[in-house]
Amino acid sequence: MEEAQSNKYLGEAKISKLLLKFSIPCVLSLLISSLYNIVDQIFIGNSNIGTLGIAATSIVFPITIIAQAFAWCYGDGNAAYLSICQGNKNTEKAHKSVGSMIVLTLVTSLILLAIFYPLKTSILRLFGASDNSIGLADEYFTIILAFFPVFMLMNMMNAVVRADGSPSFSMASMLSGAVINIALDPIFIYACNFGIKGAAYATVIGQVVSFIISFVYFFRTKTFKLTLKSFIPDFKLVGTCIKLGFSSFITQMSIVAISLVCNIMLSKYGAKNLYYGTDIPIAVIGIETKVFTIVINLVVGVILGAQPILGYNYGAKNYDRVRQTYKLVLLITIIIGVVATILFEACPDAIMAIFGTGSGEGIDPEAYKDFGRQTFRIFLCLVTFTCTIKMTSIFFQSLGKPIQAIVSSLLRDIVCFIPLVCIIPYIAERHQEGSGITALLWAAPCADFIAMIVAVILTILFFRSLKKKENAEGKLAEYSDAAIQPTAKGAIIAIARRHGSAGKHIGKLVAEKLGIPFYYKEMVALAAKESGLDKEFISDINAESPAVMKELYLSTDVVQQAVVAQDRIIRKIADEGSCVIVGRAADYVLRDYPDVVKVFIDAPEDFRINKVMEMYGDSEDQAKKNIKRADSARAAYYKSISGKTWGDRQNYDLYLNSADGLEKCADEICGYLKNKVDV
Repeated sequence: MEEAQSNKYLGEAKISKLLLKFSIPCVLSLLISSLYNIVDQIFIGNSNIGTLGIAATSIVFPITIIAQAFAWCYGDGNAAYLSICQGNKNTEKAHKSVGSMIVLTLVTSLILLAIFYPLKTSILRLFGASDNSIGLADEYFTIILAFFPVFMLMNMMNAVVRADGSPSFSMASMLSGAVINIALDPIFIYACNFGIKGAAYATVIGQVVSFIISFVYFFRTKTFKLTLKSFIPDFKLVGTCIKLGFSSFITQMSIVAISLVCNIMLSKYGAKNLYYGTDIPIAVIGIETKVFTIVINLVVGVILGAQPILGYNYGAKNYDRVRQTYKLVLLITIIIGVVATILFEACPDAIMAIFGTGSGEGIDPEAYKDFGRQTFRIFLCLVTFTCTIKMTSIFFQSLGKPIQAIVSSLLRDIVCFIPLVCIIPYIAERHQEGSGITALLWAAPCADFIAMIVAVILTILFFRSLKKKENAEGKLAEYSDAAIQPTAKGAIIAIARRHGSAGKHIGKLVAEKLGIPFYYKEMVALAAKESGLDKEFISDINAESPAVMKELYLSTDVVQQAVVAQDRIIRKIADEGSCVIVGRAADYVLRDYPDVVKVFIDAPEDFRINKVMEMYGDSEDQAKKNIKRADSARAAYYKSISGKTWGDRQNYDLYLNSADGLEKCADEICGYLKNKVDV
C-alpha cells in the first residue's frame, strides 16, 4: 500500500505539472551531454584547423559511440536491475551487480583499446577519413582512445547514480565535465596552439572530472554499499543486467551503423564531385548531426519525463490520462520540430557560421556554404517527422510495448535510411556524374516519410486497442477482496505447471488436505493493491510479448513496477506462514526461504489438449495453439527473471505427471511434505 500511495500522484496530479517536473531534469541532462559532442567542433571550426578539423572529429565521433554503446548497455541494465533490487529490498545482489558491471565496463574498455589502437588508421579510413583529414583524425582519436576506460566508466556509473535516487548529482557530474571542456577548448586550441590535440585534451579532462565526481558518489550511495567482495564478478547478474540494457546497446549501435554507411557514401560520392570533394560533405554532415542532436534531445527529454506518467497510468488502466499525456507530448514535439524546421530552412548560413566559414587546405568556402545550405534545407526538411517518430518509439517503450517501440525506432534509421542512402545516390550518379553527393541528402526525408506513415498506423491501432480494453469486462473482479491469510509456520508449496496440466486444481487439493491458504489470482489482486496498477495488467506481464522481446518488455519502468509488486506480495504471503502458491515463478522468488517445496506439474500433450478443451471449450486446434503460447510465455518469463530453464527437473523438488491422477499428485506432494517438513 505504501507504493500505491507514493505513485498515486502520477494518476491524480495535473499532467502538465507532472510533465514539467519530470522533463526539465531529463532535457537539461541530455543537452549537457550533447555539449561534449558539439563544443569541440565549434572551436575547431573557428581555428586555423578549420573544416578539416570538423571532418576529423566527425569521423571519430561514431567510433566513440561504440564505446558508449557498451557503457550505456551496462549502466542502463545495471540501473534497471538496481531498481528491481530496491523494490525487493535485495541489498546483497544490488552491490554485487554494481561491482560486477564496473569490472565488466573496465575490462571491455581495455579490450576495445587493445583492438582499436593497432587498427586505428584502418578504422579511421573505414569511417571516411581522406588523405587530407587522416592526420588530424589520428591525432584526435589517439588521445580520445587512451581515455576510453574513463569515458566508459563515467557513462556507466552515471546511470547507476541516477538509479540510486540522485539524478541531480548525476547531472552535476555531467555539467561539471562539460563546463571544463568548454573552458579548456579555447585555451588549448587558441592560446596554447595545440590545434586538434587541444580539443581532444579538453574533452578527456572534462571526462576525467565527471568520472571523479561520479567515483566520489560511490562512497555515499543510498541503496547499496560497495565492498571488495562486490568486485568479484557474478556472471549470472552480469547476464541479467546485459539483457536489461540491451535496448540501449541496439539504439547506440544503430547510430554507429548509420554513421558508418553515411560516411562511406559521402566519401565515395564526394570524391566524384570536383566542387565539393570528400571532406566538405563529411564535415557538413558532422555539423548537421550535432545540431540535430540538440533538437532530438529536447524531444527525447520531454518524452522521457513523461515515461513514469504514461507507464503508471497505462498499468493502472487510467487510459484517459494516457491519451492526455500523449497529446501534450505530441504537441510539444510538433512545436519543437516546426521551430527547428523554420530555422533550418531560413537560416542555414547562420547555423553553419557558428562552426566557421569553411577554411583549411583544399576547402572552398563557397562550396562549404553551398553544401551546408542544401544539407539543412533537404536533409532536415522533415525534422518534425523525425522528432515524432522518435517520440513514438519511446512512447511505446514507456507502455511496455517492445515490438512497436523497436519497429518505430529502427524502421526509419536501419530499414529505410541505410538502403536509401546507398540506392538514391547510385541512381542519380548513373544519370548525371557528380550528382550523387547532393542526391544522397534526399535519403533522410524519404526515410522520415515512410517511417512516419508506419508510426501513425501503429499509434492509431494502439489507441483503438485502448478503446476495446475500456469496454472489456475485468476478469479478475472476483478477487477484489483478496487478502493475505496468516497461518502457522511451515511448508510453502510453490507450484509451476504446464498449461492444461491441471496444476491449479492440484494446488487447491493440496491446500484443502493440509488446511492451509491457497493463492493463485489472489496474488495479482494483492499486487495491484500494493502498486496501484491494474489487476489485469499485472496478470498479463508474463504473457504480453514474445520470447525474443521479453527482456526489452521487462526492462520498461511500468513492467518493473508490476514485477516488483508481485514479487513483494509473494514474499509477504510466505512470511505469513504455510501456504500453496501457484505460478508467478514463486519457486524462484522464494529461493532463499528454507521451507519452500518446489513442484512442477507436467502431463502428456494429449492429456493437456483434452483438459484445455474441457476447461475452456476450445477446439483441438485452439487448444494446441493456446498451450504452445502459454507455455512459451511462462518459459520466457521464468528465464528472464531467473536465468534458469522453466520445467528443468533439476530446479524442482518434485516433478509430477498429472495424467496419473490429480488426487494421486496431491497425495504425493503431501507425502513428500511429511518426510521433509512439518506443516
